Amino acid sequence: MLKNKVVIVTGAGGGIGKALAVQAAMAGACVVVNDIGVSLSGESDDLNAADKVVHEIEAAGGRAIASTHSVAEPGEAQKIIQTASEAFGRLDGVINNAGILRDTFFHKMSYENFDSVLKVHLYGSFNVSRAAAQLFKEQGSGAFVHMTSTSALIGNFGQANYMAAKMGIAALSKSIALDMERFGVKSNCIAPFAWSRMTSSLPTDTPEQIARVEKFKQMVPEKIAPLAISLLSGDDRAPSGQIFTVRNNEIMLMSQPRPVRSVHRSEGWTAETVLDHALPAMAAQFYPLERSEHVFTWDPI
Repeated sequence: MLKNKVVIVTGAGGGIGKALAVQAAMAGACVVVNDIGVSLSGESDDLNAADKVVHEIEAAGGRAIASTHSVAEPGEAQKIIQTASEAFGRLDGVINNAGILRDTFFHKMSYENFDSVLKVHLYGSFNVSRAAAQLFKEQGSGAFVHMTSTSALIGNFGQANYMAAKMGIAALSKSIALDMERFGVKSNCIAPFAWSRMTSSLPTDTPEQIARVEKFKQMVPEKIAPLAISLLSGDDRAPSGQIFTVRNNEIMLMSQPRPVRSVHRSEGWTAETVLDHALPAMAAQFYPLERSEHVFTWDPI
Protein backbone atom coordinates (compact mmCIF):
# COMPACT_ATOMS: atom_id res chain seq x y z
CA MET A 1 0.00 0.00 0.00
CA LEU A 2 2.99 2.33 0.50
CA LYS A 3 4.96 1.23 -2.56
CA ASN A 4 7.19 4.02 -3.91
CA LYS A 5 6.32 6.27 -0.97
CA VAL A 6 8.76 7.82 1.48
CA VAL A 7 7.80 7.95 5.14
CA ILE A 8 9.45 9.49 8.21
CA VAL A 9 8.83 7.88 11.60
CA THR A 10 10.11 9.80 14.62
CA GLY A 11 10.96 8.01 17.84
CA ALA A 12 11.38 4.85 15.79
CA GLY A 13 14.19 3.24 17.76
CA GLY A 14 11.83 1.04 19.76
CA GLY A 15 8.25 0.35 20.79
CA ILE A 16 5.44 1.71 18.68
CA GLY A 17 7.76 3.81 16.50
CA LYS A 18 9.91 0.82 15.59
CA ALA A 19 6.85 -1.30 14.80
CA LEU A 20 5.44 1.45 12.57
CA ALA A 21 8.76 1.91 10.75
CA VAL A 22 9.17 -1.83 10.13
CA GLN A 23 5.57 -2.29 9.04
CA ALA A 24 5.71 0.76 6.74
CA ALA A 25 8.79 -0.73 5.09
CA MET A 26 7.01 -4.07 4.71
CA ALA A 27 4.19 -2.15 3.01
CA GLY A 28 6.69 -0.89 0.43
CA ALA A 29 7.78 2.47 1.83
CA CYS A 30 11.28 3.85 2.01
CA VAL A 31 11.60 4.80 5.67
CA VAL A 32 13.55 7.44 7.55
CA VAL A 33 14.04 5.93 11.00
CA ASN A 34 14.44 8.89 13.35
CA ASP A 35 15.59 8.35 16.93
CA ILE A 36 18.20 10.13 19.04
CA GLY A 37 18.69 7.09 21.25
CA VAL A 38 17.40 8.22 24.63
CA SER A 39 15.54 6.50 27.43
CA LEU A 40 11.94 7.11 28.42
CA SER A 41 13.07 9.94 30.67
CA GLY A 42 15.12 11.58 27.93
CA GLU A 43 18.57 10.44 29.01
CA SER A 44 21.15 8.88 26.67
CA ASP A 45 20.31 5.20 26.29
CA ASP A 46 21.05 3.51 22.94
CA LEU A 47 22.66 5.89 20.49
CA ASN A 48 22.55 3.21 17.78
CA ALA A 49 18.82 2.50 18.13
CA ALA A 50 17.93 4.01 14.74
CA ASP A 51 20.74 2.11 12.97
CA LYS A 52 19.57 -1.17 14.46
CA VAL A 53 16.06 -0.66 13.08
CA VAL A 54 17.49 0.27 9.68
CA HIS A 55 19.53 -2.94 9.64
CA GLU A 56 16.42 -4.95 10.52
CA ILE A 57 14.46 -3.34 7.68
CA GLU A 58 17.28 -3.87 5.20
CA ALA A 59 17.73 -7.49 6.28
CA ALA A 60 14.09 -8.06 5.37
CA GLY A 61 14.62 -6.53 1.92
CA GLY A 62 13.36 -3.02 2.66
CA ARG A 63 14.93 0.41 2.25
CA ALA A 64 15.65 2.71 5.18
CA ILE A 65 18.04 5.32 6.47
CA ALA A 66 18.75 6.46 10.02
CA SER A 67 18.32 9.97 11.37
CA THR A 68 19.54 10.96 14.83
CA HIS A 69 18.36 14.57 14.66
CA SER A 70 16.25 15.92 17.53
CA VAL A 71 12.63 16.81 16.81
CA ALA A 72 12.74 19.33 19.65
CA GLU A 73 14.83 21.82 17.63
CA PRO A 74 13.44 23.41 14.43
CA GLY A 75 16.79 23.29 12.62
CA GLU A 76 17.26 19.64 13.51
CA ALA A 77 13.72 18.83 12.39
CA GLN A 78 14.49 20.43 9.03
CA LYS A 79 17.46 18.07 8.71
CA ILE A 80 15.13 15.09 9.19
CA ILE A 81 13.16 16.26 6.16
CA GLN A 82 16.36 16.87 4.22
CA THR A 83 17.49 13.33 5.03
CA ALA A 84 14.36 11.96 3.35
CA SER A 85 14.70 14.21 0.30
CA GLU A 86 18.41 13.54 -0.19
CA ALA A 87 18.19 9.78 0.35
CA PHE A 88 14.96 9.00 -1.48
CA GLY A 89 14.11 12.08 -3.56
CA ARG A 90 10.74 12.91 -2.02
CA LEU A 91 8.53 12.69 1.06
CA ASP A 92 4.97 11.38 1.29
CA GLY A 93 4.21 10.79 4.95
CA VAL A 94 5.23 11.68 8.48
CA ILE A 95 4.45 9.78 11.67
CA ASN A 96 5.06 12.01 14.69
CA ASN A 97 5.73 9.48 17.41
CA ALA A 98 8.76 10.74 19.36
CA GLY A 99 8.21 11.35 23.06
CA ILE A 100 9.53 11.22 26.61
CA LEU A 101 7.87 11.01 30.03
CA ARG A 102 8.53 13.03 33.17
CA ASP A 103 5.55 11.99 35.31
CA THR A 104 4.80 13.61 38.65
CA PHE A 105 1.74 15.02 40.39
CA PHE A 106 0.93 18.57 39.35
CA HIS A 107 1.71 20.20 42.71
CA LYS A 108 5.22 18.70 42.47
CA MET A 109 5.88 19.30 38.77
CA SER A 110 8.80 21.54 37.89
CA TYR A 111 8.91 23.93 34.99
CA GLU A 112 11.78 21.93 33.51
CA ASN A 113 9.78 18.69 33.49
CA PHE A 114 6.74 20.41 32.01
CA ASP A 115 8.81 22.17 29.37
CA SER A 116 10.90 19.16 28.34
CA VAL A 117 7.88 16.95 27.65
CA LEU A 118 6.14 19.64 25.61
CA LYS A 119 9.36 20.30 23.69
CA VAL A 120 9.57 16.71 22.45
CA HIS A 121 5.89 15.80 22.01
CA LEU A 122 4.12 19.01 21.00
CA TYR A 123 6.94 21.20 19.70
CA GLY A 124 8.53 18.14 18.09
CA SER A 125 5.32 17.37 16.21
CA PHE A 126 5.08 21.00 15.13
CA ASN A 127 8.73 21.24 14.09
CA VAL A 128 8.71 18.13 11.91
CA SER A 129 5.28 18.86 10.45
CA ARG A 130 6.17 22.47 9.69
CA ALA A 131 9.39 21.38 7.99
CA ALA A 132 7.48 18.88 5.85
CA ALA A 133 4.57 21.20 5.08
CA GLN A 134 6.30 23.14 2.32
CA LEU A 135 7.23 19.96 0.45
CA PHE A 136 3.70 18.62 0.79
CA LYS A 137 2.24 21.93 -0.41
CA GLU A 138 4.48 22.05 -3.47
CA GLN A 139 3.75 18.47 -4.53
CA GLY A 140 0.02 18.71 -3.75
CA SER A 141 -0.06 15.64 -1.52
CA GLY A 142 1.13 14.24 1.79
CA ALA A 143 -0.14 12.81 5.04
CA PHE A 144 0.58 13.28 8.73
CA VAL A 145 -0.18 10.78 11.47
CA HIS A 146 0.35 12.13 14.98
CA MET A 147 0.38 10.05 18.15
CA THR A 148 -1.92 11.43 20.84
CA SER A 149 -3.07 9.57 23.96
CA THR A 150 -6.23 8.64 25.83
CA SER A 151 -4.41 10.01 28.89
CA ALA A 152 -5.02 13.43 27.34
CA LEU A 153 -8.36 12.76 25.68
CA ILE A 154 -9.84 11.28 28.87
CA GLY A 155 -7.44 11.80 31.79
CA ASN A 156 -4.73 10.35 33.99
CA PHE A 157 -2.89 11.00 37.24
CA GLY A 158 0.48 12.71 37.38
CA GLN A 159 0.77 13.62 33.70
CA ALA A 160 -0.07 17.31 33.35
CA ASN A 161 2.87 17.79 30.99
CA TYR A 162 2.12 14.71 28.89
CA MET A 163 -1.63 15.40 28.82
CA ALA A 164 -1.14 19.03 27.79
CA ALA A 165 1.25 17.98 25.03
CA LYS A 166 -0.95 15.19 23.69
CA MET A 167 -4.13 17.30 23.75
CA GLY A 168 -2.18 20.02 21.97
CA ILE A 169 -1.18 17.50 19.31
CA ALA A 170 -4.84 16.70 18.67
CA ALA A 171 -5.53 20.40 18.10
CA LEU A 172 -2.38 20.78 15.99
CA SER A 173 -3.49 17.91 13.76
CA LYS A 174 -6.92 19.47 13.26
CA SER A 175 -5.36 22.80 12.37
CA ILE A 176 -3.06 21.17 9.81
CA ALA A 177 -6.02 19.28 8.33
CA LEU A 178 -8.00 22.50 7.94
CA ASP A 179 -5.17 24.69 6.64
CA MET A 180 -3.71 22.17 4.19
CA GLU A 181 -6.83 20.50 2.82
CA ARG A 182 -6.65 22.76 -0.25
CA PHE A 183 -3.22 21.28 -1.05
CA GLY A 184 -4.32 17.66 -0.83
CA VAL A 185 -2.63 17.13 2.56
CA LYS A 186 -4.26 15.05 5.29
CA SER A 187 -3.63 14.98 9.02
CA ASN A 188 -5.00 12.55 11.62
CA CYS A 189 -4.26 11.37 15.16
CA ILE A 190 -4.00 7.93 16.70
CA ALA A 191 -4.23 7.28 20.44
CA PRO A 192 -2.54 3.89 20.71
CA PHE A 193 -2.95 1.21 23.33
CA ALA A 194 0.20 -0.90 23.18
CA TRP A 195 2.98 -2.24 25.37
CA SER A 196 5.94 0.01 24.71
CA ARG A 197 8.58 2.14 26.37
CA MET A 198 5.83 4.62 27.31
CA THR A 199 3.54 2.12 29.00
CA SER A 200 6.38 0.14 30.60
CA SER A 201 6.44 2.82 33.31
CA LEU A 202 2.92 1.92 34.50
CA PRO A 203 2.91 1.17 38.25
CA THR A 204 2.64 -2.44 39.46
CA ASP A 205 2.16 -1.85 43.19
CA THR A 206 -1.25 -3.53 43.55
CA PRO A 207 -2.91 -6.67 42.13
CA GLU A 208 -5.20 -4.43 40.09
CA GLN A 209 -2.24 -2.56 38.58
CA ILE A 210 -0.45 -5.82 37.81
CA ALA A 211 -3.56 -7.12 36.03
CA ARG A 212 -3.77 -3.90 34.01
CA VAL A 213 -0.14 -4.21 32.92
CA GLU A 214 -0.68 -7.82 31.86
CA LYS A 215 -3.58 -6.70 29.66
CA PHE A 216 -1.35 -4.04 28.12
CA LYS A 217 1.27 -6.64 27.28
CA GLN A 218 -1.30 -8.39 25.08
CA MET A 219 -1.55 -5.28 22.90
CA VAL A 220 1.57 -5.39 20.75
CA PRO A 221 2.75 -2.26 18.88
CA GLU A 222 2.30 -3.94 15.49
CA LYS A 223 -1.48 -3.68 15.97
CA ILE A 224 -1.22 0.09 15.43
CA ALA A 225 0.34 -0.23 11.98
CA PRO A 226 -2.64 -1.12 9.72
CA LEU A 227 -4.51 2.07 10.61
CA ALA A 228 -1.39 4.23 10.35
CA ILE A 229 -0.49 2.75 6.96
CA SER A 230 -4.01 3.28 5.63
CA LEU A 231 -3.92 6.94 6.71
CA LEU A 232 -0.59 7.41 4.92
CA SER A 233 -1.66 5.57 1.78
CA GLY A 234 -2.95 8.53 -0.21
CA ASP A 235 -6.16 6.60 -0.84
CA ASP A 236 -9.19 8.86 -1.33
CA ARG A 237 -11.05 6.86 1.31
CA ALA A 238 -8.61 7.95 4.01
CA PRO A 239 -10.12 10.80 6.08
CA SER A 240 -8.53 13.92 7.53
CA GLY A 241 -8.92 15.72 10.84
CA GLN A 242 -9.95 12.63 12.80
CA ILE A 243 -8.83 11.10 16.10
CA PHE A 244 -8.70 7.32 16.33
CA THR A 245 -7.91 4.89 19.11
CA VAL A 246 -6.43 1.46 18.45
CA ARG A 247 -6.82 -1.12 21.21
CA ASN A 248 -5.58 -4.55 20.14
CA ASN A 249 -8.01 -5.54 17.35
CA GLU A 250 -10.37 -2.60 17.93
CA ILE A 251 -10.28 0.69 16.00
CA MET A 252 -12.38 3.43 17.56
CA LEU A 253 -13.27 6.89 16.30
CA MET A 254 -13.01 9.36 19.17
CA SER A 255 -15.39 12.26 19.71
CA GLN A 256 -14.32 15.88 19.40
CA PRO A 257 -15.66 18.71 21.59
CA ARG A 258 -19.13 19.90 20.59
CA PRO A 259 -21.93 21.61 22.59
CA VAL A 260 -23.92 19.07 24.59
CA ARG A 261 -26.32 21.36 26.50
CA SER A 262 -27.11 25.08 26.55
CA VAL A 263 -29.14 27.33 28.80
CA HIS A 264 -30.53 30.78 28.04
CA ARG A 265 -31.78 33.68 30.12
CA SER A 266 -33.23 36.64 28.24
CA GLU A 267 -32.17 39.21 30.84
CA GLY A 268 -28.64 37.82 30.99
CA TRP A 269 -26.85 36.11 33.85
CA THR A 270 -25.54 37.01 37.25
CA ALA A 271 -23.14 34.89 39.25
CA GLU A 272 -26.05 33.94 41.52
CA THR A 273 -28.37 32.85 38.71
CA VAL A 274 -25.54 30.87 37.13
CA LEU A 275 -25.21 28.93 40.40
CA ASP A 276 -28.99 28.66 40.88
CA HIS A 277 -30.02 27.86 37.30
CA ALA A 278 -27.33 27.43 34.65
CA LEU A 279 -25.04 24.98 36.40
CA PRO A 280 -27.82 22.77 37.86
CA ALA A 281 -29.49 22.62 34.43
CA MET A 282 -26.27 21.33 32.86
CA ALA A 283 -25.11 19.14 35.74
CA ALA A 284 -26.44 15.90 34.24
CA GLN A 285 -24.03 16.36 31.33
CA PHE A 286 -20.97 17.24 33.39
CA TYR A 287 -18.02 14.93 32.82
CA PRO A 288 -16.78 13.05 35.88
CA LEU A 289 -13.11 13.03 36.85
CA GLU A 290 -12.43 9.81 35.01
CA ARG A 291 -9.21 8.25 33.84
CA SER A 292 -8.71 6.16 30.73
CA GLU A 293 -9.12 2.88 32.62
CA HIS A 294 -12.59 3.98 33.80
CA VAL A 295 -13.78 4.41 30.22
CA PHE A 296 -12.09 1.40 28.61
CA THR A 297 -13.38 -1.13 31.14
CA TRP A 298 -13.56 -4.18 28.89
CA ASP A 299 -10.68 -6.53 28.19
CA PRO A 300 -8.75 -5.97 24.94
CA ILE A 301 -10.47 -7.76 22.09
